Amino acid sequence: MRLDLPGEGDSFALQRYQGGVAEVYEQSATAGNLSGRISSLSRMLDIEKAYGHGFLCIPVFLAVGAIIWFSSLQTPSPYLLAGGFCLAGTLAVTLRYRAAKLAGLLNLVALCLAGMLLAQLQTWRQDTVIIDTPVTTVVSGVVERREVDARGYWRYIISVTGTENPLLSRPPQKITALSRSRHQPIEIGQGVTGRARLSPPSGPALPGLNDFAFSGYFNGIGATGFFYGAPQPAVSEAIKRRIAERGHWLSVTDTGLYQLRSAIAERIRSTIGGDAGAFAASIITDERRAISETTMEALRVSGLAHIVAISGLNMALASGIFFVGLRTALSCFPGFAERRPVKKIAAFAALVMTLAYYLISGFAVSAERAWLMMSIMLIAVLFDRPSISLRNVAISAIIIICVSPSEVMGPSFQMSFAATIALVAAYGFWTRRRAAQDSATFRPSNMPIALKGASILGSFCAGIVVTSLIGGVSTAIYSMEHFHRVTTYGLAANLAAMPVMSFIVMPFALIAMLLMPFGLDGPFLTVMGYGMAMTIDIATYVASWGGDAGVGRQHQWFLGAGTLGLLVLTLFRTRLAWVSAVFLLAVLGLFVLSRQQDNPDLVVFEDGKLMALVGKDQVASTSQRPSGFIYDQWARALFLPDKYIRPNMLPELPAPEPSPDDANDKTTGNTDAAPPRSRRPMLDEHIIQAERQVMSAAVTNATDAFTCRRDSWCIARSAKGQVVISVLDNRYLGLACDIGSVVITTRPTSFETCRSGAFLLSAQTLRRTGSLEITFSTEATTAANQHLPIERMTAAIYGSYRPWTMHRYYNWRSRTFETEVPEHVSQLLDRR
Repeated sequence: MRLDLPGEGDSFALQRYQGGVAEVYEQSATAGNLSGRISSLSRMLDIEKAYGHGFLCIPVFLAVGAIIWFSSLQTPSPYLLAGGFCLAGTLAVTLRYRAAKLAGLLNLVALCLAGMLLAQLQTWRQDTVIIDTPVTTVVSGVVERREVDARGYWRYIISVTGTENPLLSRPPQKITALSRSRHQPIEIGQGVTGRARLSPPSGPALPGLNDFAFSGYFNGIGATGFFYGAPQPAVSEAIKRRIAERGHWLSVTDTGLYQLRSAIAERIRSTIGGDAGAFAASIITDERRAISETTMEALRVSGLAHIVAISGLNMALASGIFFVGLRTALSCFPGFAERRPVKKIAAFAALVMTLAYYLISGFAVSAERAWLMMSIMLIAVLFDRPSISLRNVAISAIIIICVSPSEVMGPSFQMSFAATIALVAAYGFWTRRRAAQDSATFRPSNMPIALKGASILGSFCAGIVVTSLIGGVSTAIYSMEHFHRVTTYGLAANLAAMPVMSFIVMPFALIAMLLMPFGLDGPFLTVMGYGMAMTIDIATYVASWGGDAGVGRQHQWFLGAGTLGLLVLTLFRTRLAWVSAVFLLAVLGLFVLSRQQDNPDLVVFEDGKLMALVGKDQVASTSQRPSGFIYDQWARALFLPDKYIRPNMLPELPAPEPSPDDANDKTTGNTDAAPPRSRRPMLDEHIIQAERQVMSAAVTNATDAFTCRRDSWCIARSAKGQVVISVLDNRYLGLACDIGSVVITTRPTSFETCRSGAFLLSAQTLRRTGSLEITFSTEATTAANQHLPIERMTAAIYGSYRPWTMHRYYNWRSRTFETEVPEHVSQLLDRR
């Protein structure tokens, strides 16, 4: 009887290891009644425990606890979590002999609570300040990191030391700022100053999509923006103090590593040049922004984007080539090889090389996971333990979750570990199956060299096919959830690209890095560049087949069901593995269900400046050129067409004498002292009447596009008859309330409702709800129902009071947090 295939035969084997000798205890699994099946289930759990799979539950339930904590709308009490953890842990220890099954359940509860406490501790430790509103200010600070993109623009991460003109009352600790002006790049560790436009990190573009404020909070980034003009080197007392504070050896080491990383990337890009050079720099230093958007899109569509990130593939190839190469070199000296453990020497050297690779990689989670995994594997070699095992994967996951539990919410962590778990589980299955076959099959030892070479080549190709297939399938659910797309030709692209990466790119990259301190890296980088160019050509060719398939936004339980199915399938070795079929069928059902969901009639981004009326086969935007960052997310999530109907733009009205606006963008923000303001002149009555006629004519003549007056208003009629108006100038707000069914203003207002009964969404309300999806009522156009134009409305942020969302509720004038939402809005949102 074989143990590797779950469910084979009529009995299970419980394998216990005592003194290194395997003793197999056969236990009957036949059961015809409920008690027998429960007994069978208990025996299967005992077998899994005997295999040591209980340890694999530790990172799983730690991650579950962290996910529950981060997904909660409000912060759970840390005192209750700590008390519950102590109680569950104490009871588990007390009952471990008298009620082992109950003690096991209590251990799982304790692990979940531990994961929640780890999430709480990281949030306390981070304590990032996110600015509440967009603001233009002079910012000063110290450059912590910098990176150039494909256009030659420099992006800086700056540790802020001060702001002025205006002075921010809640300045962020760190910002990212882009400089589009040509200038001498500011060195890492130097002071910098410049006038910049700063905004808080963007929230979800739609309910259920990625919240960039979450990642910004845990990366310590409180604002993003761009410089007006070129930033200048600066030396001030505040900057000197900040540089002095960074004089600690850890900060000095960190700065030195980033300087080294930047220098290596510059060296690679200048030697190879073009996208090939940028691509080569990305797989060594993880500086990816220099790769052109065309090449990145080709890599994404072809399924080769995983090569760009420093992940398990890159780390495994680098450490594997170094380990095998050094071991082979040492084996060329028979006397030394017989006296010394060359395998362990090579493993230790590879461990040092892997650490060096990680230190110049930028510390991304994929690189961190790959480094931990490779380090554990090499350490296992040093202690004569199995190097490739699920236990090693679990150890690396535990370390990452303990240090940065927020990573479990991101696609990088999820996809990295999904692929690794699936590949390691498949490798374990293959080795057990091969061992069983080898024991029963005679293999000739004198196989011809040609046949042996063909066998090795066939095994290599089969390995690429199988690993690419397993990696692609295991990460598909995460690609569907986070990116709403799957690549259908990834297998072909990986089959063509992996030999290039394995035999050209990584070997020559490794040699070039070893020789770079001596200035002898040029020829090897050139050969590496040829390999990178070949990989880009493969990606471009495969992408031309059109293998990028959109799948739309998935059901809220889709990711959880798929993850459970993957874990059950890969972690269990008894018949319990077949339970994964239930979860995978549920995933399929949820996917079909998500495809049958109706799209909303109107989508509104959180700033109110971009809206879209969604029809059956078309979409009408309020912007002639919507932000690709936002619209691309809408299009992928809702299956919107790539082309949209642009608004009909009317000529701008003659402007009166310019005067500061009550809500001028340059003075809004969390400032200590706002400059004096004066209001725009009131509109003449004849202008109001003329605009009323223009608006009425616009909604009467067409329903498939917005009609807009630049910087003033946009208006359209939905297919169900509702009149939707976007107000960019509040002087038209009263007119919009008289004409519209739904009125959305991008400016703060002094009132929350329209006296006409139109449904009003102000800038303050949108800040507190986030982006909206609105479904109109089919009866909203009648006089009796004009005050109820909306049947359903869902919000991206509403009800979430977490540290990464609290900036939305901050009122910089009163310096208080205001969480209230107008009653007519909250009533609709509370229906969900």
